[in-house]
Amino acid sequence: MKKIFAVCLGLCVALCGFAQKYSNGLIDKSIAVIGNELITLSDLENEVQMAQLNGGDLGVNPRCTMLETMMQAKLFLMQARLDSLSVNQENVSAEVTDRIARVRTALGGDEGVEQYFGKPMYKLRAEWLKQMEEMSLTQQEQQEIAKKLPEVTPYDVKQYLDTVAENHLPIIPKKYQYSQICIYPNRDSAATACREKLLSIRQRIINGERFSTLARLYSEDPGSARKGGELGMASHSIFWPAFGDMGMSLKIGTISQIIETPDGFHIMEVIDRKGDMFNARHILLKPEYSDEDRVKAYERLDTLKAQILRDEISFELAAKIYSEDPATRTNGGQVADLHTGSAYYDVDQLKPQDYRALQNLEEGKISEPITSVDDEGNEGHMVFKIVRLDKIIPAHTATAEKDYTELLGSIEAIKRNEAIKEFVKKKIGETFIVIDPIFEECNFSMPEWSAKIAKHQ
Repeated sequence: MKKIFAVCLGLCVALCGFAQKYSNGLIDKSIAVIGNELITLSDLENEVQMAQLNGGDLGVNPRCTMLETMMQAKLFLMQARLDSLSVNQENVSAEVTDRIARVRTALGGDEGVEQYFGKPMYKLRAEWLKQMEEMSLTQQEQQEIAKKLPEVTPYDVKQYLDTVAENHLPIIPKKYQYSQICIYPNRDSAATACREKLLSIRQRIINGERFSTLARLYSEDPGSARKGGELGMASHSIFWPAFGDMGMSLKIGTISQIIETPDGFHIMEVIDRKGDMFNARHILLKPEYSDEDRVKAYERLDTLKAQILRDEISFELAAKIYSEDPATRTNGGQVADLHTGSAYYDVDQLKPQDYRALQNLEEGKISEPITSVDDEGNEGHMVFKIVRLDKIIPAHTATAEKDYTELLGSIEAIKRNEAIKEFVKKKIGETFIVIDPIFEECNFSMPEWSAKIAKHQ
């Protein structure tokens, strides 16, 4: 352990020394040559910094991990150029713009970004554009490799099941399929009451009370309320459009009119603005629904449930006629994942309120009325519902009979990863590669890289 620690410490000190020299503008150096592609120390440091800023986990030695990732990408990049693959510049530009917005927001504007990366914004923008272009080509080349793989057949699935130890087979988690009938509270009256309360708060600020004090007292945005409603310098593009547009147009120091977003209703005071970024205080209020709303909705849902249980109407027809959720109403109330279209949910995919109602139901049974949320905004809007448990699939080891689609996906992923690994291994062997000896103690996931480390002179 002492030896390993000493080696890691020595490598870290060497890299930090180079990084410090580079940040002081004294030196940069090539640390890897991959064919006709170079990786410099500054390239590596920038990628490590970006990963750390995004919360990425690069393991115990992030520079070794990142260097291997970058070298592998260079191999795909060279092949993509040989294959004459092209870049969609519109998509790349959009990705760069999004990255800049997120980084500027996280670091408090251009000055913070330039200080963190040790480079001016114009240079970072150019570097990130180049990186995104290369990333696009790399991903396309990986897709080209995957396309050349033969289609996975039922025989492949059977062979996989016959050769893989049972304790290594995928575990399919417990899944729920369910339907719902939803009723929303009286949104209009709640929105009106919310607006009136916010107008009253706005008037108090205009009359001389401190915005920050009232934000702490009334704002329902917990992240900013404790800071007096202050959001910090951020790109306007990260907010809901109505909020971002107001932040860019409102005169500094004035109080906005009411802004409606999917999260609720806001008033805003812009504190500072730089380019397309602004810092503002805001107060967020969300519509409040009365006990009367809940009682009325529950009574209506109870009535519908009783009619369904008496076979006066089917659940599916009741959902089509009475449910106020457009996403599930047309499907007879059946809930499906918005992204995948799957009607089966793992426990951790379910809304907590829905799971509590489903967990003790038997298949085909209908819950008592519950209060839940929909998918609008960041936290969802209140909705009342009854849910029916249509089917439950217990957690189990994957089988061809029950989980063919999941197994097919697993085998495709395995074959794709194997093909990519073989491509990298082959290219390492036939490409001119030299890696700086300061990385000689790196434990690369593919040992072939270590053979390319230059010897100390």
